[in-house]
Amino acid sequence: MTARLPALLPLTSALAIGISLATLGSSAQAATEWDMPTPYGDRTFHTVNIREFADDVREATDGELDITVHSNGSLIGHAEIKNSVRRGIVPIGELIMSRLANENAIFEVDSVPYLAANYEDAWTLWEASREIIGEELEKQGLRLLFAVPWPPQGIYTQQEVTSIEDLRNSKMRVYNSSSERLASLANAVPTQVNNPDIPTAFSTGRVDAMVTSPTTGANSKAWDFLSHFNHAQLWLPKNMVIVSEKAFSRLDETSQQAVLESAKAAEQRGWDISRQETQDALATLEENGIVVSEPTPELAEALEKIGSTMTEEWAGRAGEQGQEILEKYRNAQ
Repeated sequence: MTARLPALLPLTSALAIGISLATLGSSAQAATEWDMPTPYGDRTFHTVNIREFADDVREATDGELDITVHSNGSLIGHAEIKNSVRRGIVPIGELIMSRLANENAIFEVDSVPYLAANYEDAWTLWEASREIIGEELEKQGLRLLFAVPWPPQGIYTQQEVTSIEDLRNSKMRVYNSSSERLASLANAVPTQVNNPDIPTAFSTGRVDAMVTSPTTGANSKAWDFLSHFNHAQLWLPKNMVIVSEKAFSRLDETSQQAVLESAKAAEQRGWDISRQETQDALATLEENGIVVSEPTPELAEALEKIGSTMTEEWAGRAGEQGQEILEKYRNAQ
């Protein structure tokens, strides 16, 4: 018996090492990896903000939840992001909220002209609509994490616009139902074009005008294919980040809390960045030769009339949910 003891010691050590390696392997496998698609490029402030959100989550969970951001539609196209999260193809994603307007009009509340045309009103409107929008997403197994606005939307053209008649028959790039309706009411020809395709659409003559933010114009180098930007400040559409409730519920409590706290920080940071981005992008446009102007009284009156029409139309489509949002919003102003 005694003679065998030395032979047992290496076996015991090997067993201990094996158990240790198995434990390490189990810990490594416990880390959760999430792929997160976004339609926007790396230079877009929304993407920058989301990457910081992912970093915050990774740090707060000591790497137990690792979110990889796939920018510029490289993983999943914009139109498919929401359904991909809902179906579990990816656990989390970002999209512009108004893309879901065909499902329910409440998702385009932030894209009604002049309902909320500055950051203060946009935040008040978001506070008035957040709960109802979140509840609507919950019905589809989705959780709303946060939302961040684009700078106020304006009108890009290849010539000066002083009246609504200057937009008649122009081929206008649109990105949601509100911009499409605005184009129609302005007697323009609405044409759906995603962000990455904007330069090509203009260079090929597919479009010759667009409604979008100063940021999108700066990121797409609009000065290469047009000359004027009218800072009409029509509305402030928001991008929202959603997560599959099923994927979220699989996280441990610590990781769930880390996601929620990081989301709250990302929302506040995103709104602050958006404000600064408006000024920076306008300056970039001017520095590169874009003529930046404010609406003339004639154009402003026509756009406000369109806004009134679209507000009435939206309220009719949004039904009781829309009325509740409007009531909360107006009471908070």
